[in-house]
Amino acid sequence: QVQLVESGGGLVQAGDSLRLSCAASGLTFSSYAMGWFRQALGKEREFVAVISHGGGGTNYADSVKGRFAISRDNAKNTVYLQMNNLKPEDTAVYYCAAKRTPLLPSRSYDYDYWGQGTQVTVST
Repeated sequence: QVQLVESGGGLVQAGDSLRLSCAASGLTFSSYAMGWFRQALGKEREFVAVISHGGGGTNYADSVKGRFAISRDNAKNTVYLQMNNLKPEDTAVYYCAAKRTPLLPSRSYDYDYWGQGTQVTVST
């Protein structure tokens, strides 16, 4: 079965960096667009970033543009989210998601598979 496993979350201070990883198995990884979403306590899940199946296309939420970078290694079946200059408002559970498509979906209901999430907490 398909599994997406996130890692790399933690507690950091404002201005610090973190790199999240999401390891995929049970699917033809190179055929899937991969997205990152986040959900803060008491809020709805929101789009963060997406990368196309081949890695040539990306899209970001306005709130993270210029600070976050999504990348993927299809040989390792892994997608990454490099997060720089973290802010307290970035505090959330971060989820990776997979969708078999050549497009760059940004709506959570577009995605077929989800990981269990990893907590990122940014203190002031």
